Amino acid sequence: MHPLPEIGVVRGVVLDESALLADDGDDKNAAQLRPGAEFLLRTLFLSRIRVRISYDVGLPSHKLSLLKRMVSLYTLDCIIINNPVSEVMPEWSSIGGCILYLVSDKKGVLPILSSSGWLVVVLNVGGESSFHAPNAIHIMQLEELPLTICQLNKRSTGINAVTVGYIMKPSRVEDFAKRGAFPLCPTPNGLMFMPITFELPLSSQLKEVDVVLHKATDEILSIEENKVTFTQNMQEIQKYLEHHPDCCVLDPLINIYPLLDRLEIQQILLGLVDLNTEGSNLIRGPYFLKVDNLDGFNFQTGLAEAKLNLPCIVKPRVACGVSDAHKMAIIFKVEDFKGLSVPLPAVIQEYVDHSSTLYKFYVLGEKIFYAVKKSIPNADILKKLSNGNDLKPLVFDSLKSLPTADDIQHSNSSTSDESIDLKLVTDAANWLRRRLNLTIFGFDVVIQEGTHDHVIVDVNYLPSFKEVPDDISVPTFWEAIRTKFDCRMSK
Repeated sequence: MHPLPEIGVVRGVVLDESALLADDGDDKNAAQLRPGAEFLLRTLFLSRIRVRISYDVGLPSHKLSLLKRMVSLYTLDCIIINNPVSEVMPEWSSIGGCILYLVSDKKGVLPILSSSGWLVVVLNVGGESSFHAPNAIHIMQLEELPLTICQLNKRSTGINAVTVGYIMKPSRVEDFAKRGAFPLCPTPNGLMFMPITFELPLSSQLKEVDVVLHKATDEILSIEENKVTFTQNMQEIQKYLEHHPDCCVLDPLINIYPLLDRLEIQQILLGLVDLNTEGSNLIRGPYFLKVDNLDGFNFQTGLAEAKLNLPCIVKPRVACGVSDAHKMAIIFKVEDFKGLSVPLPAVIQEYVDHSSTLYKFYVLGEKIFYAVKKSIPNADILKKLSNGNDLKPLVFDSLKSLPTADDIQHSNSSTSDESIDLKLVTDAANWLRRRLNLTIFGFDVVIQEGTHDHVIVDVNYLPSFKEVPDDISVPTFWEAIRTKFDCRMSK
């Protein structure tokens, strides 16, 4: 890549069809996108940067049809280009930054672009390009363009700009990005978000990144005997981070390991006892019991020693990342533990009657938010679901089954609620942040009927926090990342 020119922040991108469409193969009527084109279109779409696709008047109909499908899929503009400057500039004259034009070695349009004042990025399809202009940038793969935009924007924004490289599964990216959380253009506090792709050398991307944001729990292949095996891609990142300890990671992998193990989390929650004071509500984890073998265990004695009463909920010890981590069962009779189809080792956990109300708490840096959701019903109603007097175990996937009411109430840390002790849970959230040393995490609280104990039943890393309004959660998300980075740099 040539040295980057000094320009303004890239706020508009024009994608010429020559860069998006592959050359005709044997079938002259079958149009195809170039490798990396869908990745690029999706990334630009989710980053909320202004994008247009341009094409010539004489473009064959099968190629035009493919372009228009992409336009429809990603809600883009599609324009005929005779003179790029006169076609695009009138509408984008107030864009407030630089316009980038991506084109392959298309001789007809390149001379016009070279005098437009736009930034020209040339995709070198067959090796070295014949087009050379002072401000032109040359790339070899379409996947390079988001990285190039981040480099340009960082140079234009100055020393306070921070590039956040993120890696997580596509559905997770879309969940965050569709709410505007991953922009390529700088946020008000100077963050730019760039997808890490394994179609490019990892080192060339990570050396441009200031913060690595990951959802490593999406990248777990297996957890056996307390050893976590990540996907090949995540292993590459893990090795890079081990050799570059100064890289800021949100959050270090070692800090999320406790959240992968339900038994370890339960043991950590035992420390909540230090927050409780006489005469106030109690906050605690549920009573629990670890089991390695469901057939040979003395449940009568074991349940009594663990202060557990039936019904109980049985959960795999592995909390996330593998296919059956969310396969659970609610047990009403001791004899039904034998032969239960829940992965082992498992944790038997107290089932708390909580009036079908769940409080989802989100910790984003120093800020705490919560949402109130409908949850699983009390034990007496569950017994009716369990075939009445037969009381068969209720086996379910916690991500899919046992539907609850749809209505959700939204709230934040400045709002009070009569049924929950917000100060107590806020103290617990701050205690967990210090204990786990995590920047962004979530946990679920239920309030036990009768005792009014506040029971933390689940803790998870980098939740979507989608129940919190975007105009509140997204800026707070950015603030948490920026603060983490600034604190790291000051040490």
